[in-house]
Amino acid sequence: MIQFFLMVNKQGQTRLSKYYEHVEINKRTLLETEVIRSGLSRSNEQCSFIEFKDFKLIYRQYATLFIVVGVNDTENEMTIYEFIHNFVEVLDEYFSRFSHVYHFFRWCNNIQCNGNFL
Repeated sequence: MIQFFLMVNKQGQTRLSKYYEHVEINKRTLLETEVIRSGLSRSNEQCSFIEFKDFKLIYRQYATLFIVVGVNDTENEMTIYEFIHNFVEVLDEYFSRFSHVYHFFRWCNNIQCNGNFL
């Protein structure tokens, strides 16, 4: 099961976060900092799956954007890895050029209502 979904830039700033289990705000900040640090410090030759605390991190890099998904131990890593790629392909098709992230964040703000995506 997916526990959270993060989009982070190379500077370590969270651009989008969605949690599927309740995590207090102060703990979210600490969790995101640790997750970002562990993902950004890895080289391209290292595996994209990380055992982290009580869950797994699956991440992919697209240009200057990292997408990180936290899942429980029973989730299939390759399925989530491909899910990330499919998600980016859909965004790329919708926006015609996903590297222009500004439109994506504007779009996310428009479809988000009370913390939930419509």
